[in-house]
Amino acid sequence: MWVSDGWKDYELLDCSSGEKLERWGSYTLVRPDPQAIWHTSRTHPGWNRYDARYVRSRSGGGGWERNRLPERWTVTYKNLTFHVKPTNFKHTGLFPEQAANWDFAAQQIRSAGRPIRVLNLFAYTGGATVACAAAGASVCHVDAARGMVAWARENAAASGLEDRPIRWIVDDCAKFVEREIRRGRRYDAVIMDPPSYGRGPSGEVWKLEENLWDFVELTAQVLSDQPLFFLINSYTTGLAPAVLTYLLESVLTRRYGGGARSEELGLPVTASGLILPCGATGRWTKEKQP
Repeated sequence: MWVSDGWKDYELLDCSSGEKLERWGSYTLVRPDPQAIWHTSRTHPGWNRYDARYVRSRSGGGGWERNRLPERWTVTYKNLTFHVKPTNFKHTGLFPEQAANWDFAAQQIRSAGRPIRVLNLFAYTGGATVACAAAGASVCHVDAARGMVAWARENAAASGLEDRPIRWIVDDCAKFVEREIRRGRRYDAVIMDPPSYGRGPSGEVWKLEENLWDFVELTAQVLSDQPLFFLINSYTTGLAPAVLTYLLESVLTRRYGGGARSEELGLPVTASGLILPCGATGRWTKEKQP
């Protein structure tokens, strides 16, 4: 498991009975988490002193209760700064477990010894974009949601990276990749965080299990002659991390050499000393991984 244990402004205080208790800077939130199926005693005082709690509705969706949060605030991770805020879908605009991947990408870029171009697909609010740009890469950030791209630009500015070579693209990721192939543009690294389920701009249905293979094969066509890494995130329940290894080995290792490795992502839990699993990541690198 790859554990994101370098945070100062985020802390997973406890988790139990389908919820997690978190500290985001100076604010404490309670949010649903389907992985926390255990019913341990909630002795941490934060369970009674939280600033906001997201409660699911029986009819679908949900909302925040006892909401004493500001409209938005900032948290930092090492040299990076992010704006966070409570959204209508329980999220805050940041997935703290992804810090393990930010560190991985930054290390790869800094160690490359050459200019690196990164394509970040389904890039959301830009955690990976900001990390890669801070490490010295030029980045193409692509997401279909205009509001998410605007949020990502704000995160880049908050980290002092507004003048770095970042292209901000609002577009369907598959259609953008197809156009980049026709234009002959190439990238040394790809990061993708595709949804488990979604609909395209023309109503096309996306299901990760059915469409990921074709999308990875397509995206591999924009890689340069000296690719550095290819990273896939998956939050799809029931899809084992090893599936990502098999996919990356089949598409990339046979073509470029190197090797792939996949693991769960995790966050340390202060109350128990255990690790909460938070999705999976597959990483292919030109240099074989241990």
